[in-house]
Amino acid sequence: MENTRTVVEAYWASCAARDWDAFAALLAEDVLYEMPQTRERVRGRAAYVRFISAYPGDWHLEVDRLVADGPGAATWITFRATGDRFGPDGEEMTGITFFDLNTAGLITAITDVWPEPYEPPADRAHLVERY
Repeated sequence: MENTRTVVEAYWASCAARDWDAFAALLAEDVLYEMPQTRERVRGRAAYVRFISAYPGDWHLEVDRLVADGPGAATWITFRATGDRFGPDGEEMTGITFFDLNTAGLITAITDVWPEPYEPPADRAHLVERY
């Protein structure tokens, strides 16, 4: 589990630093990346590194939480992006990412979930505290 945590921390650190060689070194050759909301899938290390490194705009991320258990991990990140695609004030998003690692300690599968915030139903207002 400690190795899983270390690998996932290195994944986000190398991504944030745009150190694509270090990033690629953490991935299995046949890594599978999926985003359920858009139903996009990227197969293979080279294709995934190309996909991530080409993300538009100026972006930064912060890992808010990381949970690792055996060969799996999950992270909650805050992702901030600016540039033409994201409007004059930019955009802040929450990302939840699930990781699977093989016995060699390489990432074999990544699933990114990008939940959108929404307003809760008005008839629940008396049951909750908003933050």
